[in-house]
Amino acid sequence: MVFGPLVSWIVGALESALVTGGLSAFSAALLSVGIPNNSIVKYEKAVKANKFLVIVHDTAENVDNARKILHAVNGQEIDVHDVKG
Repeated sequence: MVFGPLVSWIVGALESALVTGGLSAFSAALLSVGIPNNSIVKYEKAVKANKFLVIVHDTAENVDNARKILHAVNGQEIDVHDVKG
């Protein structure tokens, strides 16, 4: 799992780095694993607003367990992306 402060630090450190197409390194990383563009924009805005972003990359069972835990603690928004690769 990657939590908000770490992601915020990464985004801050790479803020000036641009990747082909004008994407930040953070956006490019999410795009490279198959996260949809509309979700990437939403996640980048959330991180820049000092919100937490939890990323779980694991078996379907463990992802579902993480989703249930986040739901139980009133996670504001829970998205699950079925990415292949």
